[in-house]
Amino acid sequence: MSRITSPPARTGLTGLTGLTDRIQALQARLPGRGGALMGDPSAAMFGRIRRRLTLWYLAILAGILILAGAALYFGVRQALLAPVPGYLHDSAQSIAMAWQQEPPFDQATCHNIPPDAIQHVPYVACFGPAGTSVLRTQGGVPPAFIAPDLVSELLEHQQVQASDMVNAGSGLGTIERYALVVRDRDGDGRVIGIVQVGIPLEGELRSLDVLLALLLVLGALTLGGAAAGALFLSSRALAPARLAFTRQQAFIADAAHEIRTPLTLMRADAEVLLRGRERLDPDDAELLEDIVAETAHMAALAGNMLTLARLDAGAQAIERDVVDLTEVASAMMRRARALADEKGITLAFDSAGPVLTLGDRALLDHAALILLDNALKYNRPGGGVILHAFSAGGEAVLEVRDTGEGIPPEHLPHLGERFYRVDKARSREQGGAGLGLSIVRGIAVAHGGTLSFASMPGEGTTAILTLPVARALPAAP
Repeated sequence: MSRITSPPARTGLTGLTGLTDRIQALQARLPGRGGALMGDPSAAMFGRIRRRLTLWYLAILAGILILAGAALYFGVRQALLAPVPGYLHDSAQSIAMAWQQEPPFDQATCHNIPPDAIQHVPYVACFGPAGTSVLRTQGGVPPAFIAPDLVSELLEHQQVQASDMVNAGSGLGTIERYALVVRDRDGDGRVIGIVQVGIPLEGELRSLDVLLALLLVLGALTLGGAAAGALFLSSRALAPARLAFTRQQAFIADAAHEIRTPLTLMRADAEVLLRGRERLDPDDAELLEDIVAETAHMAALAGNMLTLARLDAGAQAIERDVVDLTEVASAMMRRARALADEKGITLAFDSAGPVLTLGDRALLDHAALILLDNALKYNRPGGGVILHAFSAGGEAVLEVRDTGEGIPPEHLPHLGERFYRVDKARSREQGGAGLGLSIVRGIAVAHGGTLSFASMPGEGTTAILTLPVARALPAAP
């Protein structure tokens, strides 16, 4: 374990000790490794648009299919099952009326069943007034149909009619039953018996099950085909936007490249004039100093835009050498030490040994310096920054932690977007343009890695640069 600490006061490191544990706990709760994962910006943007178009299309189509399928299913169900209660009621009424006309009532036997009464009703049973004896059956009724439960419920609750469904088994399936109390029409209105009729529904219910299965299968196949078609169509629809975006990137690269030369000449001319400061009016000298400062800022901005455009287009030349992130972090800490001393910020470096990756040392130095510069710019006076390099899970990781004010959660997904700044006024005072983290993200993507963030408002921020790890080659014998 190596640990390098810069000379200033150690008040910042005291806060970092507890901050490290809290940041790591926060990372464990955040998706990925603690924040929005940074990928290729253009690919991620068009990928999100394509997915959203596809999902919206599928959602609308699914809604239409569900409504149409539900309307079809319940329409067919209504057509098949709605007439059944009417058939049962009409048949039971016809049988009851014929029974009431059979004298003598004290020996009512339900002999006269009109043929038209059983046209739609295959099962008929006539019960005695106590509901315990079956006077007559017709239609080869199954045992489940003449079970006395429905009749007993009818008499117990003194109802006129009742219905239910029973499973007749033996391949007959579900039967809907209807029971009707028959009373003496000419006497004292006493109960002379009970008529029970039934219709098997197994065929209709199986048809409905088949229809439902077909609707589900066809709906799933339709959505699957629609998803493939939506992806294809959305890709075709986004092709002009991709072309426009590519041309915009090329324009930015060309413009940034062309503008650097006149800016350099303007700065050089202003610096030459400043050499004769003693011969210049003080106001003129101050204007020249402003020109030098602004041209330097514009040249840096143009350089950053050119770097981003090259990274986006894949035109940035990248050397593939074995790079030790421990050395990168240590070197960047030495370069930033003067700025840290000026701000009274404590720098520390923590590493367990070499952390190797394949990449371009200059670009990785640039990325580490940007992260370290941000940690110093947006830190508190007397705070601390710690760099931590380690290998984990086949990845080489460089973390830059600070004890700054932290970043609200709603801003974390936008870090790394071009010209995006959490505190625009403060960033302008610091001289930032909102491109630094975009460059780091582009460098990470170019190396097959990612950039993510974790932050706790009021306690600090951690920037995490993750790259593929490179295995050390065994020493030659």
